[in-house]
This record gives sequence, C-alpha cells and structure tokens, in this order.
Amino acid sequence: PCPIGRASRVLGDRWAMLILREAMLGCDRFEDFLRRLDISRAALTSQLALLVEAGLLSREPPDAKRAAYRLTPAGEGLRGIYRDLAAWGTQHLPRAGSSE
Repeated sequence: PCPIGRASRVLGDRWAMLILREAMLGCDRFEDFLRRLDISRAALTSQLALLVEAGLLSREPPDAKRAAYRLTPAGEGLRGIYRDLAAWGTQHLPRAGSSE
C-alpha cells in the first residue's frame, strides 16, 4: 500500500492522534494520559501498545509496572504535521458551539 495508507493504519484512530498530541505536550505516564483524555483504561492500554509497536512511542523501562511513554524519533517526526493539522483545523473548522 501507499505511504498514506500505511500511516493511516497507525494514525487513523482518534485516540492515537490525541495520545500523541499529549505526548508532544509532555505527558508521559499512563495515569496522566488517562486524566487528560476521556478514554477508558482498556482503550488507553491498547492504544499505547499499538503506538509502541508502531515505533512512535517507547516504553521506559519496557517491563516496568509504572513505565514512562516517550516519543521516539519517528514520533518526534510528526511534530510538524501536528502543527500543520492544528493550523488547518483552526482555519477551516469552527469550534464546538460556534455559530461559524
């Protein structure tokens, strides 16, 4: 498949996008992600595992009960895309409750 198809398999889920956003904002612990996102524990566990498997996050230390999740170089490589996506959303999508 094309590169966009491959990327959409990893990034196409709403939670994946929001978890990565929070990681870019400095969130790195399971409980912090849970508190900042309206996501169930099971969904967060699953999504973090997928993002680690995809190479966008690392789990440090890998087998610890209270590990930290850190952006890998591949995850860091998405920062520009996130900035562009935020700018596009600001320009083209009205805020919730807005009459625009």
